Amino acid sequence: MRLLPWKGTGGKPCYVVGDGTGYVSRKADEVEGIQLDMADELLGHAADLLADDGSTAPQVRFLAGRLTESLHQIVRVAESRGARLDALLPADDMP
Repeated sequence: MRLLPWKGTGGKPCYVVGDGTGYVSRKADEVEGIQLDMADELLGHAADLLADDGSTAPQVRFLAGRLTESLHQIVRVAESRGARLDALLPADDMP
């Protein structure tokens, strides 16, 4: 099973079962790529904003909110990819 990069009804995790080549898996790969790219862009924006002495408290709070959202997404991507890597390891190679 693969943890998908979006949530289901009530914020519950969504999974797909398959060999990783189907439509849902390909769409999940696409969404994960977008999430990673957006996180990278947000980090660049954060560096610029935090380096600017003229940044206001509302700007920094807004940035913190977006960084938090992005971090939640990236943790989900990492969990999904880590689980898929673990599934590829032989049982005797796992710690």
